[in-house]
Amino acid sequence: MNHTAIEAFVRNAEAGNATTLIMVDKASFAGVVSALGDLAQRFCTANGFNGEAGQFIGLPPTEAGGPMMLAGCNPGDGIHALASLPHRLPEGDYRLDLLRGVNLDPDQLALGWALGAYRYSRYRKPSRKAARLVLDEAVHNRIADIVEATYLLRDLVNTPTQDLGPADLAGVVRELAERFGADYHEWVGDDLLRNNYPTIHAVGRAASAARAPRLAMLRHGAEGAPHLVLVGKGVCFDTGGLDLKTADGMRWMKKDMGGAAHAIALAQLVLAAQLPVQLTLLIPAVENAVSADAFRPGEVIETRGKISVEIDNTDAEGRLILCDALAHAAELSPDLILDFATLTGAARVALGADLPALFCNRDEIANALLQAGTKTQDPLWRMPLWRPYLILLESHVADLANSGSSRHAGAISAALFLERFVPERIPWCHLDVYSWNDSNRPGRPRGGEAQGLRAYLEFLKQRYPA
Repeated sequence: MNHTAIEAFVRNAEAGNATTLIMVDKASFAGVVSALGDLAQRFCTANGFNGEAGQFIGLPPTEAGGPMMLAGCNPGDGIHALASLPHRLPEGDYRLDLLRGVNLDPDQLALGWALGAYRYSRYRKPSRKAARLVLDEAVHNRIADIVEATYLLRDLVNTPTQDLGPADLAGVVRELAERFGADYHEWVGDDLLRNNYPTIHAVGRAASAARAPRLAMLRHGAEGAPHLVLVGKGVCFDTGGLDLKTADGMRWMKKDMGGAAHAIALAQLVLAAQLPVQLTLLIPAVENAVSADAFRPGEVIETRGKISVEIDNTDAEGRLILCDALAHAAELSPDLILDFATLTGAARVALGADLPALFCNRDEIANALLQAGTKTQDPLWRMPLWRPYLILLESHVADLANSGSSRHAGAISAALFLERFVPERIPWCHLDVYSWNDSNRPGRPRGGEAQGLRAYLEFLKQRYPA
C-alpha cells in the first residue's frame, strides 16, 4: 500500500492510547452529550459545539473514560462523513465509537477516512501527518485493496509527464505483472507497425525516441476461465498535435492517461481479489507531440480492425490509440471488454466533473454497473449509443473520420467510433472519465481521482464470484 495510505490507519492490535471519536449530528448531539455528563455539556456550550457537520471538539478525560473527541457530521454525506477529519484533527490515533451517536457502516467510514487522508507527496512533503484511524483487522482487510488501488490511480494521474511518459506508464504494468506472476509483453516504436498497431504508432510517432509509443499487455489466469479484457487510454501528454490545444486546454493534459490509470488500478483489484477470470490488460501509451513527423489532418490510416480512418482532427487522438487496442481485444473473443478513457470534454459539458459517462452495448450489464455504483457510492451515468449519430463521423475518402465538424453529441460520437471496433457479439462497456477533482472537497482532494473504480470492482465480483 502507498505509504500515505498506511499512515492513515493503525491496526487495532497495534493501537495504544487512542482517543475515542464519537460522531454526532444535530439530532443525536443532545442525547450523547447528556449521557457524557455535566462537564461535557458545559464544555460544548462554552465552545459553541452543537453537532454541526464539520465541527469537532476535544473533551478532557473523566472518570467515565480517557480522552474523547466529538465530531459533527452529516449522515447524508455517507462515505465522506469523516473525510475532512484526517488533516483537521490533531495528529494522533482515533478509535471510532459506533455505539453512541451516529452509526454508519464502519467499512464506508474507514474508506472515506483514507480518501480524505491522501496527499500527493512526491515533490512537496505534507505540512503534517494525517490523523490515524484505529481499524479492526477485518475492516482493514476488506478495504485495504481498494485504498491501495485508489492511491495508485491518484498518484499516476497526479504525476507530471517528465516522470510518467509512455515507458514509465508501461513500467507500471510490468511491475504489476511481476507482483502477481502474470505474463508481460510490450510493442515499442516501429514494432507497432510490424505487428499491426498503426494508429497507436501514428499518434505517438512525433515524440522523441525516449518517449516512443508502445502497447503494454499483461496476461494472467487459467485458460478456459471467462476472459476479461481491460483497456485504458494512456496519452501521457496531449498537446493536441498539429491541431494544437490552447494554453488553457493543454494545462492539465498530464491527466490524459487517466483511463490507463483506471484500467491498471482495476486490474490490480481483480488480481488481488483472485477473481476466477483470465485477465488481459492492454495499455496503449503515447505522447501526442508536435514535430515534423507528427500525423496530419487529412491522412488516412488503415487500422488493425481493417477500418480505414481519416484524420479530421489530431486532437481526437485517444479514440485512435484505443481502436487498435480494442481490435486486439476483440480478436481474443473475450467474455467482456471494459475500456476507460479521458476521452471527451463533451462528457463533462453533459454530466459535469463528478459523473463518468457510461456507454454499453448490453442493457443488463449497464444496469448492473449502475446498481453497483449506487451500492458503493461511486456513481455512473449511462449515455446512449445513438447510432444515427454515426453520420457525424462520415468521411468521403475513408470508412470513418475520427471526428467531425459538429460540436453536437461529442461524447456519443466518440463512443460510437470505438464501438465500430468491437463486434456486436462481444459485451463491451466504455467509460468516459474526467479522472480529476478541480477543487478540494472532503475525501476528494484537488488532482487525480478514481471515478467508477469501486463500482466496477463490485460489478466484477458479482459477475465472477470467487
